[in-house]
Amino acid sequence: MARTRATPSLSLPEARWLALAAQGLGRARPRAANKPRLLALIAELGVLQLDAINVLERTQFLVPWSRLGSYRRDDLHAISGRAGALFEYWGHAASLLPVASQPLFRWRMDSFHGTLGGPAYTKRWRAWGEAHAAYVASVLAEVRERGPLAAAELRDPRRRDGEWWERRSVGRQALEYLFARGELAAWRNAGFERVYDLPERVIPREVLAQPSPRREEAQRLLIAASARALGVGTTSDLADYYRLPLREAAARVAELVEAGELERVTIEGWREPAYVPRRVRPRPPARTGATLLSPFDSLIWERKRTQRLFGFDYRIEVYTPEPRRRYGYWVMPLLLGDALVARLDLKAERRLGRLRVQGAYLERGRRSREVAPAAAAELRALAAWLGLAQISVGRRGNLASALRAALR
Repeated sequence: MARTRATPSLSLPEARWLALAAQGLGRARPRAANKPRLLALIAELGVLQLDAINVLERTQFLVPWSRLGSYRRDDLHAISGRAGALFEYWGHAASLLPVASQPLFRWRMDSFHGTLGGPAYTKRWRAWGEAHAAYVASVLAEVRERGPLAAAELRDPRRRDGEWWERRSVGRQALEYLFARGELAAWRNAGFERVYDLPERVIPREVLAQPSPRREEAQRLLIAASARALGVGTTSDLADYYRLPLREAAARVAELVEAGELERVTIEGWREPAYVPRRVRPRPPARTGATLLSPFDSLIWERKRTQRLFGFDYRIEVYTPEPRRRYGYWVMPLLLGDALVARLDLKAERRLGRLRVQGAYLERGRRSREVAPAAAAELRALAAWLGLAQISVGRRGNLASALRAALR
């Protein structure tokens, strides 16, 4: 009778080590970060979320900084522009992705799940497209003739008033509709506005010429990429990284386990089984300094996973009305060793040349005499990269006074 192989188990610290290594946060920052290092990092992460909020710096610039330290933001602009090594599409959310992975998202374009809104949202979008078919066709023809174009540059943008999405012009909606379907590609200008053009004028010819994988095969490859980027995760964690439908993701995980590409493990304190890439083994992180993380950092995207891994209850409060915020608007977790030890509410006061710490909060069980000097060193590095000469610390939070002292 064949003996059943026991499921390997990992301690919680070992799971954290895998996660940090996979995200490029377990190793020391390089002395110099050039464009090849930036490209290699984004290939390692697989996806870099975009967001317009610029109270400190946009998240797409902060995520590489957390891993590489001081690098040229112009390098990211250069590799994510027209015909660059990165392209924009709906990966986790609005995201920059290695251009070689473009074929893996064609099933999403074809099924019109590009906006990641679920079946009801997709149905509504399709109905919108049918109702505005003639106008959408005219927008596509105009881009073909005149492109590249931003929404405001359309001959007939059909502007309107309203709240959030409803305030956007019909022209912008038509461009977004075509972008989600893959009929247009896009990149961001210096003002973070999308500029649209035909895919053949944005995506390299050799990439567009590649055959489209079947939906199931593309999802398998995306789940495998999720596992490499996360280091360890449950089925729902792996599905969330590229926002795949959970039921389909579960089937792909089972297939990858059967093929020997993923290994099922149990994690200390986790109720659900987890999965790790084959032959990956945990090692303690080599990074000794502290690291500030963007609220939209891919290490902490999945809040339940962040709680399971680090015992860190984190919610983004930028969308919370100010009176109901607990910690602040742009709150960055502070990583030290393999633990999330504090959170800092930061703002760049560019006119004053000052980095403002509006609140500094120490996690329970952590010592301010250990955390404050590490946080101060990280703040100095961040301020230098942002070109801010001063750092000021407000009075909010149980770490504020120790942090002020450390910065002196």
